[in-house]
Formats: sequence, structure tokens, C-alpha cells
Amino acid sequence: MTTADLLQALQAMSPWELAAVLLGIAYLLLAMREHLWCWYAAFASTAIFLFLFWDVNLLMESALQVYYLGMAVYGWWQWQHGSRDHGELMISSWGWRAHLLAIGAVVTVSTISGLALQRYSTAALPFLDSFTTWGAVLTTWMVARKILENWLYWLVIDSVSIYLYLDRELYLTALLFLAYIVIAVFGYRQWLLHYRSLSA
Repeated sequence: MTTADLLQALQAMSPWELAAVLLGIAYLLLAMREHLWCWYAAFASTAIFLFLFWDVNLLMESALQVYYLGMAVYGWWQWQHGSRDHGELMISSWGWRAHLLAIGAVVTVSTISGLALQRYSTAALPFLDSFTTWGAVLTTWMVARKILENWLYWLVIDSVSIYLYLDRELYLTALLFLAYIVIAVFGYRQWLLHYRSLSA
């Protein structure tokens, strides 16, 4: 994609896509700081993306947005009341067995839904669409539960998503996910420092 292509895409973009992108960035920046308002931004961004993805025939991505709407409410509740004593939820970390189980589950379910979409639908890039969808399902839950490694999972998912969105000519959304990668690096660093301070 050349600079001219990008400028043309920016001129042609929908104001709704711009709003969803800005709210998406706000969500991550607020989540990085463990600020409760991240879930409000997530809910609004998700509602817009649901319709945008449906319009460009990314069926699994559209379905994912419905899940995100529910997770925005769940995350908002968990961050306030999700600890054992029903107080503020603190950052925690998974062991390697939990990661192996999680990654294996995402790969398995992505393969099954990719095959189903390839055979029974007109979905674009069914396996990549499935992988980013099921990966995001798991990782969004990890954010809601304040699992430290969610940021590392997002690095992989967002990288694959960039290719997916470029293929569908959602250039601004692809740029958003590039910004997400940068934010994920800083988010992991910030959460790691906080986690270590809690463990000290």
C-alpha cells in the first residue's frame, strides 16, 4: 500500500470507522492504566465495529463484536468486584500449563470453525478470521480477569489482524491494530511492573 493509497483510503473512510478507531485506542490506553472507563470505550467501539465488519463480510469478526459487548460489561464488573473478597481485582499471571491449554484450544477451535466457514459460507479468509476471533475471545477474557500475559497474546492476534484488515481494505482499522501492537508492548511493561510490585 502506497502513501497515495493510504490517503485515498483515509478520504473515503466512514466517520463511523474513525469513531470506532478512536474509541478503540482510548480503550487500550485506559486498560493499560487499569482505569475502569476502558470498558465504556470498549462497549462503544465494539458496537460500531459490529456493523462495519458485517458490511465487509467478515462474519466471525462481526460475531466477535457481540461477544465484546458482553465482555465490556463483564470486565467492568470484574475489575470492581472480581477478587476473592469481592474488592478490586489485582493482576495475576498464568503458568506454562495454562498457556499450553489456552493456545491448544484456540488452534483447535479456529481450525474447526475455519473449515465450517470455508464449506458453508462466503466468509473471507475463514481460517485467519477464525484464529483472530477465537484468540480475541480468550484474550479479552484474560483482560477482564487481569491476566498479565494478555498483552503478549494481543501482539500475535493484532499482527494477524492487520493482514486481515488490509485484505478487506479497512486501512484505518489496520492502522488501529498497528497502534494496538505498540500499546500492547507498553501495556505489558506497565502491568508487569505493577504485578512485580504487588508480589514484592
